Amino acid sequence: MAEQVGYKVIGTIKKVRGECTFGHKVGDRLELGGYSSGGLCGFFYHDIYPYIIMLQFGGKFPKEWGPEGWEGDVLTFDCMDIANAVRIELRREKA
Repeated sequence: MAEQVGYKVIGTIKKVRGECTFGHKVGDRLELGGYSSGGLCGFFYHDIYPYIIMLQFGGKFPKEWGPEGWEGDVLTFDCMDIANAVRIELRREKA
């Protein structure tokens, strides 16, 4: 397996509405990166992949995204399953 480069990106499941069909539960922690989905649902990983890469390689986010998104190292996303939505927080950490 390829060696991790850049920052570590840790995903933490913050909320599950209904029952996640992939089995994610509140509090699950996943290490994500360009080469690893960390066990995250493939559909969700596909949707947030560009943001994982931006965090992993030290990218900055547009100021228009607001003070939470562009200043810090944390982003939050909801999966596309509206009936059983999962919310994940992505956090950039030093490797």
